[in-house]
Amino acid sequence: MNHTLTATRRGFLKTTGYVSLAFGIPLDAALSQTAAVTDKPRLPGDLNTHRKLNAWLRVNANQTVTLLVGKVELGQGILTAVTQICADELDIDLSRVQVISGDTALVPNEGVTAGSFSMPYCATAVQYASAEVRAILLGLAAEKLKQPLDTLSVHDGMVSAISGDQVAYWDLVSGEALNREATGQVKPKPAHRHRYIGHSVNRVDLTPKMVGQAMFVQEHRPAGMLFGHIVRPPTYQAKLLSVNLAAVQKMPGVVKAVRNGSFLGVVAKREEQALAAAKAMAASAKWQVDKVLPGHDGIFEWLRKTKPNKRIDTKTQVRAGGEPVVKTMQATYQRPYHMHASIGTSAAIATLGADGVMLIQTHSQSVFETSVAIAKMLGMEPAKVRCQHMQGAGCYGHNLADDAAADAALLAAAVPGNPVRLQYTREQEHTWEPYGSAMEIQVQAGLDAQGHVLDWDLQVWSTPHGTRPSGEPGNLLSARYLEKPFTLPVPVNGGPPNYAADRNAIALYEFPGHKVLTHFITDMPLRASSTRGLGAYANVFAIESFIDELAAAAKVDPVEYRLRFLKDERARDALVKAAKAFGWADWKKTEGRGRGIAFARYKNIAGYCAVALEVEVNRRNGRIRVLRAVASADVGHIVNPDGVSNQIEGGLIQSLSWSLKEEVKFDDTKVLSSDWASYPILTFSEVPPVDVVLIDRPGAPFLGTGEASQGPTGAALANAVFDATGVRFRRLPLTPDRVKAGLTQA
Repeated sequence: MNHTLTATRRGFLKTTGYVSLAFGIPLDAALSQTAAVTDKPRLPGDLNTHRKLNAWLRVNANQTVTLLVGKVELGQGILTAVTQICADELDIDLSRVQVISGDTALVPNEGVTAGSFSMPYCATAVQYASAEVRAILLGLAAEKLKQPLDTLSVHDGMVSAISGDQVAYWDLVSGEALNREATGQVKPKPAHRHRYIGHSVNRVDLTPKMVGQAMFVQEHRPAGMLFGHIVRPPTYQAKLLSVNLAAVQKMPGVVKAVRNGSFLGVVAKREEQALAAAKAMAASAKWQVDKVLPGHDGIFEWLRKTKPNKRIDTKTQVRAGGEPVVKTMQATYQRPYHMHASIGTSAAIATLGADGVMLIQTHSQSVFETSVAIAKMLGMEPAKVRCQHMQGAGCYGHNLADDAAADAALLAAAVPGNPVRLQYTREQEHTWEPYGSAMEIQVQAGLDAQGHVLDWDLQVWSTPHGTRPSGEPGNLLSARYLEKPFTLPVPVNGGPPNYAADRNAIALYEFPGHKVLTHFITDMPLRASSTRGLGAYANVFAIESFIDELAAAAKVDPVEYRLRFLKDERARDALVKAAKAFGWADWKKTEGRGRGIAFARYKNIAGYCAVALEVEVNRRNGRIRVLRAVASADVGHIVNPDGVSNQIEGGLIQSLSWSLKEEVKFDDTKVLSSDWASYPILTFSEVPPVDVVLIDRPGAPFLGTGEASQGPTGAALANAVFDATGVRFRRLPLTPDRVKAGLTQA
């Protein structure tokens, strides 16, 4: 229920019928979700940075409750989950909860929606805020009804006393009642009193989509809208020498041809006119082009040879004495650059209003940071740029959504008063988005005579996994090509416990000696940023593949071998349940078929996930067919079981696509993967049946789900292929040509 609003804050409050009017939201959109509140007790989740209850909740005169959240809906189901939590804690019907999310003028700044943080941070804040608001409302009801507090009951917002007297929430709140800081001391309800939490309710955004309502920003068509298109340089480093703007300006329907340095764009009355003008502009443009890229076949050598910006001791645990090492094993694993490969290309709509406010409707995951970056790019005050999140046919990670918002704003600034819609072409989306970084991981283990790991040494070579706007224009692509260009800030690697390039590089297994060294390279041959899971996908692929190699060398069952070193009981539970659901103990080997299993706890602090796969490998042509998949997931207290299953299943399918097919190809000048033929993804006919086993932990903290299955799936695939063929593949993706070549050489 992500409403698109164009009203002012004052107008919004007048029209919604709120009884409690004060906002407790910082006006500085740059405030981070991790901003410290050092002089007060820590509150749960994002309540710690947005402590006023009325920053989160409004009790309305029209018998509804408005829930305001900074996290946004990307398809992960967060708005449904927080609606369930709010309704349960307030004792109201689900239909009474109206959600506004991701509007920088109205909601708490919860930072970027990423890293599987929505449940632990946003949902936890909603739970505690709702519980405390309910307690306040009951206290007000006790006063009004003149009845003892502990004798009152609530049903759908109606508070009843034993005497039969009643009063509704909507009649209780007045003035400044909720304009107070949360205490965090009101405990949420126990699990047995939940009506919605723990149940698979219909997603709040599903019905509008099913009936064809324009939910996606790509479908939105405000009145008076103009169409924009931009012209990208032929390569990253190209500089514009000349262009014939005058001829473009005379083309049919063209309202404005725009040049700012090496940034080129056009605004027209109709989309086909804008596209035709952009093509003419591109044809007339002359560029200076450099050849500086290492090519996709040379990227791993480039990673090893390029001096890292930092060498990070991610983990240093030196073994103190004990048995001598009798055998050493080592292997190297590689992942290429990956696209987000969004099915719907990125889009945005921007309007420079008469009040001087730039309103941008966007599917960005970082509306707060992006609004500040765009303001700096345009030379505007941050308060004059307002981003409203709308759902998009997009991705998990940093794709071109932020750039679309910036490009739409640049064009809208040239035609004040007119909404400008911009949507990229498929070629633009494929060739200019920030990719998931190519990585190389080397793992070495020192073993005793029984094959137990004594010393574990893992090294990661990677370029950055985070170049989101973060309030800086240099991370917006077009800002680098302006007449007064902004410089790309030097990327940093995330530290513990989330990490970035080294996310999940620390194995959850307990080894006597355990070292992880990260070679963090800030040079970027290709533009790179956050894809689903960041470095976790490649690191788990390496760890879980190598664990399987160690198990095979020790002639020990892969599940049994993992349990030797896996001491976390919840981790063991997830692994064992996946194996049992798969039928691991009863599985019979047949020619050309294999099974594989892998496990990880995402970031070692979020959801637990184990994946088991059965595959069939055609030795003649190298094709891999995934016959079936089983996953187990422990994400703490489950709010919406169907939502959790969808996330685990979706992550598994996307990971299979990465692992079987996806690789960005490029030469010494430019990206070559410009369409679905040159960058294929998994098709519907190739998706296996997926069985998800959920492990619920009522009363436990909410854990992130969305990225938990990415890493284990890639590793389980490689392990299953080894089981089927006896050949170990360590470079992704496992394309037919690569598999066939490996089988021929074996």
